[in-house]
Amino acid sequence: MEIPHCGVFPAQSLRAAIQAKYIASTSLVIAETNIQPASMDLRLGPTAYRLRCSFLPGSSSVLEKLKDYAMGEIDLRDGAVLERNQPYLIPLIEELALPVAVRAKANPKSSTGRLDVFTRVITDCSYRFDEVETGYQGGLFLEIVPRSFAIKVNTGLSLNQLRLISGNARCSDEDMKALHGREPVVYAFDGYCEADLVLGDGVFMSVDLRRLSPNRVVGYRAKKNSRLIDLSKIRHYDPAEFWEPVYAESKDRIVLDPEEFYLLLSRERIRVPAGLAADMVAYDPTSGELRTHYAGFFDPGFGVHEPGAPQGTVAALEVRAHDVPFMIEDGQRVSKLAFERMSAIPEILYGASIGSSYSTQDTMLGKHFQVNTGQLHLMV
Repeated sequence: MEIPHCGVFPAQSLRAAIQAKYIASTSLVIAETNIQPASMDLRLGPTAYRLRCSFLPGSSSVLEKLKDYAMGEIDLRDGAVLERNQPYLIPLIEELALPVAVRAKANPKSSTGRLDVFTRVITDCSYRFDEVETGYQGGLFLEIVPRSFAIKVNTGLSLNQLRLISGNARCSDEDMKALHGREPVVYAFDGYCEADLVLGDGVFMSVDLRRLSPNRVVGYRAKKNSRLIDLSKIRHYDPAEFWEPVYAESKDRIVLDPEEFYLLLSRERIRVPAGLAADMVAYDPTSGELRTHYAGFFDPGFGVHEPGAPQGTVAALEVRAHDVPFMIEDGQRVSKLAFERMSAIPEILYGASIGSSYSTQDTMLGKHFQVNTGQLHLMV
């Protein structure tokens, strides 16, 4: 295939990369449903390894390091339970044979992050998580740590996504000012007028603690010691069994308890035009002792709606405070989006037409939970 000069690979280029064996499967065929507008789903292999600790391989292969850290194997072919706060490593079905001009980046799927399942991809001879260097030849391995809930997973399940990128695709703040002037990427709450960009090596996002329901529920906190969640079951679980509502104080603020997991929503509505892709980047520790995202890919078409309709879609914020109780107030900047150029306009865009789960989301809860459940349903 002809390698794009610069940009994130769109769906049609990902298909070509599969045909060229840049991305290959060790067993199962890579189905069309695994290809998204600017990413592709990665699937769990048949075996999980229980680890005594997380690790990076450094100058070794992952399998060489695994000999020191594995504490047993688990067969995933008929499904298996992964326990809370226990690290696991699962070889993925997909492998890479990248050209020297192409690198890759992995990220948890949105539904994975909303369940507080901490995941990251590692590769042979690497000192970094989720970043795959240009020209990499080898397997992909997924570290998984369920934090709030025990989960059941099986071979073929997708918890992470992969993007292929060539060149320097990142948009600068100056680029974003110009792009936003032509085709807005951030809208105000009502979705009809664009919001001003707040920039700092990316587009800042703020938290919404004002509005969501008459009883001032603004988010959810994961319950402790909830029952098992089978990740193959969609719209199956009652949210009340797993989440408790979070209420704003009178001055539109909440206190985050240390090491508790919260789901909140952004004040801004995000719109990702067809020529761009975005991802939520690592939080800035100088902004507070908290982590504000687990899953970060926003594909082209996210928040793009019919002309005349409100534009943009709110982003779910997955938040955990560290060390001390931490106060956050309505409108506080807690996360940041980085935008990258696509190497070409994708043939498919994010949305209901391709089965996207969160194209018009009206709650921050993931796809495994039922909707319209009384006070736990938050209208946006």
